[in-house]
Amino acid sequence: MKSYVPFTYKIMVPYLLLVLLTDVLIGYISYSMLVQSRTEMAETNIRTGLEQTRNNILYQMDEIQRMSDTLFGSLAFQHAIQKRGDPLDIYWTMLDEIIPQMTAPLQLSGNDIRLMLYTLNSDLNIVSGDNLAEPIEQNDFYILPFSEISHTEWFRSLQATERDNIWMQIDTDSKLGNISHFCRLVSYADYKTEIGYVRITVSLEDLLGDFVAFPLEEGITLRLVDRSTGISLYQRGMAEQGASREAYLSLLEEIPGTDFAIETLVPNSYLSKDAGRLQRIIITVCAISFVVMAFIGYIVARLSGRRMSRIVSLVRSFQEGNFLKRIQFSGNDEFVQIADAFNVMASSIQQLIDSVYIEGIQKKQAELEALQAQINPHFLYNTLSTIGSLANLGETDKVTEMVQGLSRFYRLTLNQGRVCIELEKELEQVTTYLAIQRVKYADAFTVHVDVEPDILQVPVIKLILQPFVENVFKHAWFGDTIAILIKACRIGDLIELKVIDTGIGMKPHTLERLLNNSRQEGGYGVKNVNERIKLLYGDPYGVQIASIYGGGTTVRILLPAWYQDGPSGEPRQ
Repeated sequence: MKSYVPFTYKIMVPYLLLVLLTDVLIGYISYSMLVQSRTEMAETNIRTGLEQTRNNILYQMDEIQRMSDTLFGSLAFQHAIQKRGDPLDIYWTMLDEIIPQMTAPLQLSGNDIRLMLYTLNSDLNIVSGDNLAEPIEQNDFYILPFSEISHTEWFRSLQATERDNIWMQIDTDSKLGNISHFCRLVSYADYKTEIGYVRITVSLEDLLGDFVAFPLEEGITLRLVDRSTGISLYQRGMAEQGASREAYLSLLEEIPGTDFAIETLVPNSYLSKDAGRLQRIIITVCAISFVVMAFIGYIVARLSGRRMSRIVSLVRSFQEGNFLKRIQFSGNDEFVQIADAFNVMASSIQQLIDSVYIEGIQKKQAELEALQAQINPHFLYNTLSTIGSLANLGETDKVTEMVQGLSRFYRLTLNQGRVCIELEKELEQVTTYLAIQRVKYADAFTVHVDVEPDILQVPVIKLILQPFVENVFKHAWFGDTIAILIKACRIGDLIELKVIDTGIGMKPHTLERLLNNSRQEGGYGVKNVNERIKLLYGDPYGVQIASIYGGGTTVRILLPAWYQDGPSGEPRQ
């Protein structure tokens, strides 16, 4: 038969391609414009933050400069640090003149700083202050001898270049993240004679502020750079030294009057951090537009091709398992031929499926009932034998109790002819069995039941726990007492049942024979339960046994949690 493409589909294909190309073009232009706008806005915000940080640094540097200028311009302070003679007079001079003028600016400072005076006057008392190798934790002042810096490389470099009143990192400043302002004190007598040096040290983190304007968690890096050397004096952020400029937008803000500049490295990912969200929004809008236009085209195609649409819907119903619908077309075209062929095929398949399905269900039900019937007499023989023994001994009360228990047990076993039973009733059946055994063994055994409450109503195939509990009494008990633990829980889509005992256990070769050979003593019940489970649920489910000789046995039963029992007792998924 010659194949063909319906005319409605021929119209739909170019129509949808045109709509798709239009949406892609509009989406691309919109996305590009939005990303560019977002990048410019982010860059503007960062530049504003840089200006604020620069102004904050300038303000704090000016404040420290004023402290230095105050000491430089104080005649009383100059006379005091040059005083020589009687140690007591010098001591009082320090208390009255030097220390007050050094502590006064410390009390006004908004940050923790260290104010150091390096004096050439060897008669002055030394004030050592806190350890200079430790971070600045509070305001402190120092009066130190000039000899402590006279031999240092950085001081010799300053003398060689005749630089003064500058900001630089000295000694441990680089290690501790500090920076110092350093200036000479000269005598007002000739404005040439050096009488000491003032050093004011502050933490760079305090100097730069709290970085509120810079979202460092977004990957932004802030640096204080010495432009004369290109060395980064301080850094907050994750960018490595010499990071590729292709991955970052570098913004530089110079600090007037110094060799320093604030550099901000903004990752491209931050500049376009909303690009993904914008992209999703644009894609969503374009997709909705495309869907709407496709829906309109679909409606038009449906209106012009009702017959083809009806055939497609019935074929889909056929795929879903509905073989009862039929197609009735009038006329004498290809649609009528398709409808006739479809109707004949659906009728034949429905008849075949009905025949195979019903036969399969009947066979499975018969096999389950046959296996179920094999379990019941086995337990009945043992119980009746026990009742007979008790009757011979005149234990009338125990006989009555066992008969009542046996009645309850078989009432639960019958289960109105249904293959499956609620887990709660299956546990009740085991409890009834144990009650019968307790008549025989009194308190010689203990039982613990641990079941998750939310699975009590889950249907399970009946009589799958009792045979394993019965095996405990027949094969595992070897001492005066024995303990049995029955557990049930949900593991994902599975129901896990366990019967654990503290009996004699089995040797590895015995366990292997038990699992592989139904003729092994105790293996009949294992095989019966395992076959019933696999017959009803499938091969992935069944019985597993683990045992340690002298250490007990654990029986693990895996069942599907999604299984249901049909209204007439027939198993179904």
